[in-house]
Amino acid sequence: MVKTIEWKEEYVRILDQTKLPFETVYIDLFSIEEVFQAIQQLKIRGAPAIGIVAAYGLLLAFQTVEDISANDFFDLLNEKINYLNSARPTAVNLNWALQHVKTELENSNQFNFDIIRNRLLNIAIRIHEDDRHRCDRISQFGQEILGNNSRILTHCNTGALATGGVGTALGVIHKAHELEKKIKVFATESRPVLQGARLTVWELENSKIPVTLICDSAAAWLIKQQEVDLVLLGADRIAADGSTANKIGTYNLAILANYHKIPFYVAAPFSTFDSSIKDGQKIPIEHRNADEVRKIFNTFPITVEEVDCWNPAFDITPPDLISGIITEEGVIYPPYELNLKKVKINQTKT
Repeated sequence: MVKTIEWKEEYVRILDQTKLPFETVYIDLFSIEEVFQAIQQLKIRGAPAIGIVAAYGLLLAFQTVEDISANDFFDLLNEKINYLNSARPTAVNLNWALQHVKTELENSNQFNFDIIRNRLLNIAIRIHEDDRHRCDRISQFGQEILGNNSRILTHCNTGALATGGVGTALGVIHKAHELEKKIKVFATESRPVLQGARLTVWELENSKIPVTLICDSAAAWLIKQQEVDLVLLGADRIAADGSTANKIGTYNLAILANYHKIPFYVAAPFSTFDSSIKDGQKIPIEHRNADEVRKIFNTFPITVEEVDCWNPAFDITPPDLISGIITEEGVIYPPYELNLKKVKINQTKT
């Protein structure tokens, strides 16, 4: 399995996902500013992955600090948390990881900066390892919805590149392949940044899992031809009512699945759930640079140079279009508001 994030004693090393699939390039991040830029520029992406690298980013913010009082430390910590949170607003795992670090440090019995700095590293490592375990459990519980010979349509990228482990939705697919279920995957290109074409296909090809790439606009006709048994993808934030924010184009697929009466499943860890948000209308949606739409691969122009573009990175799928949510504690089915309350959502498992 590819290592997307790795702590290297004094810096964090990430696989630069903007270079894939043509180059495998690792970059080393030595400062919180470099972490911020890597998240914002999609060099590291995927809700769990950006939470993990942000936790390491907090550690980097204090690497060069020689000594500091307790009050000044927590003031600076809050400042750095707000700074990192502003890199990408939709994926709740980013804030979850940062708030988890803060809560653990606030619970320290006494303030000693050298001890606190060591704790920053230990907490970040635990968050990283915890996500690996969550991915493993999601991949196991997801077998409940995947039979032999399943034909799966997935969107964006939800594998090892997007998490600290084997992945969420792609983790379920990897586990099915490991269990020798004869599965086939259709991956959307996932415009405008092409995470499906560049990243999901790359991961599945490397794992020898049968995959067919389709244009985003071909999904309806593919389903109409009865070539798809279910849609399986991830989420960047899940509201209390079960509404999910995910890569733009997810809502399209949910409507298609509902119309054609095939299941639509979401796979996500509890760190992606946000019980403070009642429904999907309250989830903030990130809007990105118009050049992502004007150009292919951020390089090749495809339209009039200064044409106005609308580029939301995410959309919201309402709970009535979701067949089930695969978590590390099992598959949760509708009604979500009721059944989520029955599950003790463990967002601080580390």
